[in-house]
Amino acid sequence: MKRQLTATTFTAKPADINKKWYIIDAKGLVLGRLASLIAMRLRGKHLATFTPHMDTGDNIVVINADKVALTGDKAKGDIFYWHTGYPGGIKGRSKGEILAGRFPGRVLEKAVERMLPKGPLGRKVLKNLKVYAGTEHPHEAQQPEAIDVASLNKKNKRA
Repeated sequence: MKRQLTATTFTAKPADINKKWYIIDAKGLVLGRLASLIAMRLRGKHLATFTPHMDTGDNIVVINADKVALTGDKAKGDIFYWHTGYPGGIKGRSKGEILAGRFPGRVLEKAVERMLPKGPLGRKVLKNLKVYAGTEHPHEAQQPEAIDVASLNKKNKRA
């Protein structure tokens, strides 16, 4: 007598995926906590229909990325290193310098990128993140819903 299993695992197909648009105001929010929430939503892990090999996540627009908060001594202590390709060509710039510089959104982009899987899926998912230093963004036509990250946990916001 064969026994039939009734429970089956749901696997999302491209036709099943319904992407939403969300906007987050990063003013005064702690960088790491904000990045982990964004990475989870980009990946789609907050949905019951999460499928590991598919891009089931949402599109996220972040404004005021230049006003993100760094706790402790991270503005001076955390340094992004790169190599120029020449002998002795290691260079570095602190998170505080990058936030005060020309492209302050890169700090948040890098934090989120490092929380996503490496490979083709991670690169595809990261394209759903749009980061802007000011309050202006060109995604009004998508009518993004606002997510109040500060109200989710009191530790998410710094004065």
